Amino acid sequence: MSESISPFHDTDVLIVGAGIIGLAHAAEAVARGLSVRIIDRDARAVGASIRNFGHCCVTAQSGELLELATVAREGWLRHSKLAGFSSLASGGLAVARNSQEVAVLEELCASRGADQVQLITAAAAHDQLGGLGDAAIMAGALLRDDIRVDPREAVAKLANWLARSPQVTFSWQTSYFGTDDDGAQRSTVRTSRGSFRASRVIVCVGHDLDYVHPELAESFAVNRCALQMALVRPPASLRITPAVLTGTSMLRYPAFAETAAAAELKQELAAKSPELLAIDANLMLTQRPDGTLIIGDSHHTESTVDPFLSEDTQDTLLRAAAQLLGTGDLQVLQRWQGVYASSPHQNFLIKDVQANVSAVSVTSGIGMTISFGLARKTFDQLENAPVLSKIS
Repeated sequence: MSESISPFHDTDVLIVGAGIIGLAHAAEAVARGLSVRIIDRDARAVGASIRNFGHCCVTAQSGELLELATVAREGWLRHSKLAGFSSLASGGLAVARNSQEVAVLEELCASRGADQVQLITAAAAHDQLGGLGDAAIMAGALLRDDIRVDPREAVAKLANWLARSPQVTFSWQTSYFGTDDDGAQRSTVRTSRGSFRASRVIVCVGHDLDYVHPELAESFAVNRCALQMALVRPPASLRITPAVLTGTSMLRYPAFAETAAAAELKQELAAKSPELLAIDANLMLTQRPDGTLIIGDSHHTESTVDPFLSEDTQDTLLRAAAQLLGTGDLQVLQRWQGVYASSPHQNFLIKDVQANVSAVSVTSGIGMTISFGLARKTFDQLENAPVLSKIS
């Protein structure tokens, strides 16, 4: 739904940011019968939400992150039907190419059970890779609960579906200037297109948290993590259904990294693949519906990141991906820099910053993975406070 902009339009919830975290919070608000306004400074989502693998990496999480990811998984599958975007409950494939990686997978399978993590032979892993794959592959593991969407399709269609709801109003190309407490459980939100009132304001601006609430970003040491990624043309007729993870992924995601075998794996990769650790790589790939492959990614964190891409870093990732697939050079169709919020202290934050205003950010690379689960957690906390009143 859209409308002309004039001062003071009341809604139950105003959400700042139309990336996947903001949209997931909007969907949760709609499910709870609340009216919602979503504002975003751009004309469509162009940030971290469309620059990723489209991989909801559920199985590799642990503890509360696994709980949030499991809720988010259901949310992705449900909203793919409602909003009309494709989703694949095809699981993930973790490939092991040395004994230490095999040990990590065996340990994870023993703790989770074969129904969640199924060990497979090298031959079966090659089959999952479309009959291709590095000759060094020793084994693999199928990760049952992982799902995939096309990030370039899913976020746009989710926004379009929300816009058709009579409970939702979008204000695109609208910048957030701050919130004033009006009392009586209402706040006035100041924007580049006038003022709006809401019972609750939820700020979901990811790594741009320091632009709108710098003290909060500083207190949680929220910085920007920049990634290098590429879209490549696949070998002819190649079809890879699961998202593909490697040994570097086992050092990054908690379910793998918390195993006893992970320490020896890190030493092995430092000795045999120092070029990957030097760029803090998470060598992964996913295949989009049109057959193209998303390849990535490197990681570099600081408060302000340069926009310049390194060809050396890109070459390192592409060589490693080609070796993983057992192919020749890969033809690059697109290159880009992803950026997401990163903190050494926590994976996400839900924090009240003033009366009736909460900031919600995922401060690790799992925004899509926990999105709908995090939105449910936010609203559960608001309802239990209680700090959210519905406009009568």
